[in-house]
Amino acid sequence: MLGHELDIEFWNKKLRNLSPAEIIDWALKLSDNRLVTTSFGIYSAVLLSTITKHDKNIKVIWCDTLYNEPDTYKHAENLIEKYNLNIHKYQPLKPKSEIDATIGLPGVEDENHSLFSEVVKLEPFKRALSEHQPEVWFTNIRDRKTELRSKKDILSLSKEGILKVSPFYYWDDDALDRLIEKKKLPKNVNYFDPVKALDNRECGIHLQ
Repeated sequence: MLGHELDIEFWNKKLRNLSPAEIIDWALKLSDNRLVTTSFGIYSAVLLSTITKHDKNIKVIWCDTLYNEPDTYKHAENLIEKYNLNIHKYQPLKPKSEIDATIGLPGVEDENHSLFSEVVKLEPFKRALSEHQPEVWFTNIRDRKTELRSKKDILSLSKEGILKVSPFYYWDDDALDRLIEKKKLPKNVNYFDPVKALDNRECGIHLQ
């Protein structure tokens, strides 16, 4: 795998002071087999608007849990149209009505939460990776969001050895808000992840 061929520690130091656009340019040269994931969350427009300037046809993987707020579906529709996204949408194999009837919408302390996470997010995401087999995976994870993410960096490896590239890793919310205001980007303020539930929890995808 490409990720195992790179000296990630070396390149993280090299990329630390580059702009997100420069990081994206560097990473795009590594492989044509790449994708970007999005949940169409709060700051999703930042990464999607930036990366599509450099690769307008990049595969955009959206794992729709079926439990998104109406505002998120509207936000997704707007961004898909605005940036003509090459969207690949994945959903749970079970319909929402069956999930509601058999698992429900469990809280993070509920014994059914891990099963819920697997059904609505992890299985669709694993299916997406299996079908596309990317070498480079662009993400919008950032430092200090969760304990796990604070241990990562601009570059990191997934369990499968996929090179994960997070161009905005060192940007805090204030910096992203300033960018959104400057570029007049849409912001999904009503985003809610039923798997993550709390701001300091990990949604599960980035445990992969």
